[in-house]
Amino acid sequence: MGSIYLIRHGQASFGADDYDVLSSTGVRQAQILGQHLAELGISFDRCLAGDLRRQQDTATGALDQYAVVGLPVPILETDAAFNEFDADAVIRALLPELLPQEPKALNILRNAAQNRGEFQRIFALIIERWLAGTYDTPGLESWLEFVERVRAGLHRILESADNTQKIAVFTSGGTITALLHLITQMPARQAFELNWQIVNTSLNHLKFRGREVALASFNSHAHLQLLKAPELITFR
Repeated sequence: MGSIYLIRHGQASFGADDYDVLSSTGVRQAQILGQHLAELGISFDRCLAGDLRRQQDTATGALDQYAVVGLPVPILETDAAFNEFDADAVIRALLPELLPQEPKALNILRNAAQNRGEFQRIFALIIERWLAGTYDTPGLESWLEFVERVRAGLHRILESADNTQKIAVFTSGGTITALLHLITQMPARQAFELNWQIVNTSLNHLKFRGREVALASFNSHAHLQLLKAPELITFR
């Protein structure tokens, strides 16, 4: 059977003006991941990433480590199907209807880095509404549209793959969640409960034969755990 490794990007710049930039921790996580993969001798027949900066930089930071141990550096392809959904757009669209119930939500979201627990609670409420589809607005990518975009990206991989290949996809937590939803048929809300647990630079292993895909492992981050440095295990 073939293998697809879904790899979440390194820690981004939560609370900064531009989230789509790896933090210093995120850069280190990507390097550690690449060292771990290279030391294990895991070679990839294809490597893809979405076109978001945090996805591309995680891929580059990890794959560059192959050269350090004298292995060929895999060529990185780009497929925007594996981009994260636009969380900022979802928040902007769905927040107004939530404010009567959560009058402090706007202040919490504006100061997310100082209110991480409350940010997560408010964000989870907004995501529940997005998943339900009852608050969809024109111009906003719906949950169903997002899932179809991700499905199309997966199908493109499978159509050109053979059953012996190892393929890496550097992507984001929401994209991994959508794929878990598609592959396991778990309800969207349950899939998002797993989303909150996905560690930065974790590996999620899919096995495939033809168009048949199964989940082999979820959220593996042994490369970080082995260093016994809790600060390297992050979730956003």
